[in-house]
Amino acid sequence: MVRGAVAGWELLEKQEYRGRLAPSPTGFLHLGHARTFWAAQERAQAAGGTLILRVEDLDGPRCRPEFVEAIREDLSWLGFRWQEGPDVGGPCGPYVQSQRVALYREAFERLRRTGHLFPCTCSRREIQSALSAPHAGDEEPLYPGTCRTRTGMGDVPPYRTSKVAWRFRVPEGEEVNFVDGVFGLQRFVAGRDFGDFAVWRGDGFPSYQLACVVDDAAMRVTEVVRGADLLLSTARQILLHRALGQVAPRFHHCPLVTDEAGVRLAKRHEAMSLRRLREQGRTPEEVREAWKAPARAPSD
Repeated sequence: MVRGAVAGWELLEKQEYRGRLAPSPTGFLHLGHARTFWAAQERAQAAGGTLILRVEDLDGPRCRPEFVEAIREDLSWLGFRWQEGPDVGGPCGPYVQSQRVALYREAFERLRRTGHLFPCTCSRREIQSALSAPHAGDEEPLYPGTCRTRTGMGDVPPYRTSKVAWRFRVPEGEEVNFVDGVFGLQRFVAGRDFGDFAVWRGDGFPSYQLACVVDDAAMRVTEVVRGADLLLSTARQILLHRALGQVAPRFHHCPLVTDEAGVRLAKRHEAMSLRRLREQGRTPEEVREAWKAPARAPSD
């Protein structure tokens, strides 16, 4: 079990509730995003707390300015109200990740100095070919450890575009536990359920895992509300919080919204985007009714 996690959560119970919406401007928001974000807003309002809007725009050329503006417009139209964010400011800004890279570099250096990281030259294709079983889906494949003990790479410079990524060295065989607000007790074993994962990408930018952990801590987020497809990411992020000497927030993973074929909604489902529904003349009330259909958790 992650040391100190229970004591940390008891401490957070006494603090002001701080939740967040963290969309990525790589496409238009769809019903699945909206329902999860609505749950985040409802929990913040019920606690009399603060809701933060944070734009996660580190996904290279897929992030486009028009999607940033569409996020704000669509969320406002649907009835979302946040107290901190790019458009309203706040004490924990800036609220756009591309403007926070200095914070990620500082955290990266702390992890590197304490021996938690190693440089890796493996491509995704090489990782796939090294695995005994094929990998499918969006989840990061289990890293086979190719560069874990490789020597002569300690002088590889970070922060620049190269073929070198930096991975977090997970504690092999350690069980990471957390109690989710929806799915209850979760147990994942490092090295079995997930392997050494990237914290700094080969394109010169921090990974989702590192940026998310740094921002949640810096913005004093007390509960993370997001989709159930990120349960395994939570185990990784708990290890990062611990390595950085931070208290992990609580977690509340919402069941996924799926289409008629049972496939979870993604940004490729343009017909279910908030922008398209607005263009069709749907009202915010009608949209909120649409996401009340049964949702599904990810399959085991």
